[in-house]
Amino acid sequence: MTLDYLIIGAGPAGLQLAALLQAEGRRDYLVLEGAGRPGAFFARFPRHRQLISINKPRTGTDDPELNLRLDWNSLLSDDPALLFTRYTPRYFPQAEDYLRYLADFASRLDLRIRYDTRVSRVAFADGLFDVDGIAARHVVVATGMSRSYEPPIEGYELAEHYADMPVDPDDFTGQRVLVIGKGNSAFETADALMETTTVIHVAGPSSVHLAWRTHYVGHLRAVNNNFLDTYQLKSANAVLDGHVRRIERDADGYTVTFSFSRADEVVKQLRYDRVLACTGFRFDASIFDESARPDLAIKDRFPQQTSAFESVNVPGLYFAGTLTQQRDFKRGTNGFIHGFRYGVRALHRILQARHHATPWPATPLKAGPEAITDAIIARVNRSSALWQQFGFLADVVTVEDGQVSYLEEVPVDYVRDGGLGDPPLALLTTLEYGPDHDKVDPFDISVRRIAQDAAGQAHDAAYLHPVVRALRGGEVVAVHHLAENLENRWDRPEVHVRPLAAFVARQLDVR
Repeated sequence: MTLDYLIIGAGPAGLQLAALLQAEGRRDYLVLEGAGRPGAFFARFPRHRQLISINKPRTGTDDPELNLRLDWNSLLSDDPALLFTRYTPRYFPQAEDYLRYLADFASRLDLRIRYDTRVSRVAFADGLFDVDGIAARHVVVATGMSRSYEPPIEGYELAEHYADMPVDPDDFTGQRVLVIGKGNSAFETADALMETTTVIHVAGPSSVHLAWRTHYVGHLRAVNNNFLDTYQLKSANAVLDGHVRRIERDADGYTVTFSFSRADEVVKQLRYDRVLACTGFRFDASIFDESARPDLAIKDRFPQQTSAFESVNVPGLYFAGTLTQQRDFKRGTNGFIHGFRYGVRALHRILQARHHATPWPATPLKAGPEAITDAIIARVNRSSALWQQFGFLADVVTVEDGQVSYLEEVPVDYVRDGGLGDPPLALLTTLEYGPDHDKVDPFDISVRRIAQDAAGQAHDAAYLHPVVRALRGGEVVAVHHLAENLENRWDRPEVHVRPLAAFVARQLDVR
């Protein structure tokens, strides 16, 4: 038997794609999982067991679509019992709760998963993939970032890695500790050890980026940044800005050679009892032989992908889940469940259009600015996909031969690459922050800001707001910004609706 789709990995992304294929009911698929349960990553990570994905059961609305804006953990399904908000009331849930949820999701939907089956070889020949003897027309890799990223530091192997280090704070009592890395895993670790260590240094060449300022949820989250207080309030700990050049070990501990970025690369040797490496993860490409090995990108940490989430050099090899953050690295949410669940749904629609002649789902609209405007306004005020995948997914209105169609949640780059063909006019609606939003301190009251609901200044808004772009021949010919609003309601007649209707009318009038 030759499968239509073989999915490697039963984490959240693999389960999400399997659920979509199962609901469709017309494709042969199978999920291979190396562990004996779904979501095995969460059995080990995060090491201190608290997730940083938001879980908010009480939102003040019964609208399931709006609720997904504040639910960062649920996968997409039609079963209301399969919402993660039913599993715990905690705002930052425990990893064990998520393991229970994923197991129930897989079981309740009766997904076709073969557990305890670790893939060792993926090959491609004669138009088919061979995955350890299983034939498939298409392979979707949803393994996540399964290997530690090792930066080029001499002696790096001497450090204790995040994946294996002890997590009991008592194991570090009275010790001087260096944590290499400036991401959430590094600060999660530092926060956990503050009460028992004598000194902790957190080191890395990049600046500390705070998520509340950049709006990138992979940057340092407030829940992990208590350590910054201990540094700035002179409580023994420190953040070191620069490069770790070398790690050496002797009978009394470690000597670390460090070059400081803030002091014209002054080099200094520092002594520690422990060195912990929290430098992140990377894609494991070792299972692919030469016939199917994907090109890599971003320091070889990710498979390089097209706008259709397909390998740039291996046709038919697709990626799902956190691996797809190569498309919006450190800008969007494809690296996180609340983002890639919609990316997987987009991938499913791409696969149906490419390989099964099933066009992207579309709703016909009346030809005219009022109907188009009403449809856009309704969606931006309710959609969870545009909200979570800001700037990456767009709702698209196509106008061709007098026919108007509304398509939801299409990757912007996929549209620009011709994935929907070449309609004479396409209106792309996204939710976006302003271009310099990460340079604005939202808590600095001395900074002049655009007034809420200021329609004439909407293009300068820093906060999240709808943006509508008109494309002709794949090129942007006009842009309209809807004024930002404190309650994220973009439906005021004079401020939002009528200016948008006038913009749409101008685009329809162009011949």
